[in-house]
Amino acid sequence: MTKVLLIEDDTEITTLLKSFLERYGMEVIAYENPLSAIDSFGIESYDIVLLDLTLPQLDGLEVCRQIRKKSDIPIIISSARHDLADKVVALDYGADDYLPKPYEPRELVARIQSHIRRYAGSLAKKPSRFAIDSERMRITKDGVPIELTLAEYELLSLLIKNAQKVISRDFIANNVNAISWESSERSIDVLMSRIRHKIEENPKKPLFIRSIRGVGYKFTE
Repeated sequence: MTKVLLIEDDTEITTLLKSFLERYGMEVIAYENPLSAIDSFGIESYDIVLLDLTLPQLDGLEVCRQIRKKSDIPIIISSARHDLADKVVALDYGADDYLPKPYEPRELVARIQSHIRRYAGSLAKKPSRFAIDSERMRITKDGVPIELTLAEYELLSLLIKNAQKVISRDFIANNVNAISWESSERSIDVLMSRIRHKIEENPKKPLFIRSIRGVGYKFTE
C-alpha cells in the first residue's frame, strides 16, 4: 500500500484528500504542523510527500528543503501560491512536482502513481551489493557472507530494507527483536559501529551507513 505523507493545515482539504486517495489504495498520514511532520521521518516510513506551502510555524519551501536533506522520496508541492518564484525555489530545493490549487483529484492520483513508479524504477536500476537470505538468516556483500550476530543481522536487514530512508533509534528499537526497548542510544550506536567494521572499507568514513545528526541512520549504496 502506498503511504502518503500529507502536510496540510486546511482540515477540510485533508479530509477530502484522505477520503479520495484511500479509494485508490493509499494510506494517508496527515500533519497540520510541519515540524511534527519533519520529526516523523525515521519513525514512520513514507513513499511520497504531498506538501502545501502556506503552513504555520514553517514555510512549505523550507519544509521541502529539510525533508530533502533526510530522504530522496518524491515530493509533490500542492499550493494555491502560483508565483513563479515559489515554483523555481521549490524545484531548486528538491521538489519533484508542483501542482497548483485547485486541481482535479484524479490528476493528483496520476502524478503520485507516476512519481512512485519512477522512483522505484530508479532504485531498481542499480543492483544492490547486499543480499538478504531470510531462510538462512544471512546477508552477503558482493556474494560473500558477512559474519553477523543475531542483533547485527536484524539491524542490518532493517537498514537494507529501508535503504535511502532515515530511520531513528526509536524505530530501530521497535523493529529489531534482538534489541530491547530499554536499550540506550549508546548501545544501538555501538552495535552500528560493529556492523560498520564488518561492511565498510573505512568505518571512520562510512559509505553505506550514514549517521544523520539528531535523527538516526541512513543506509545507502
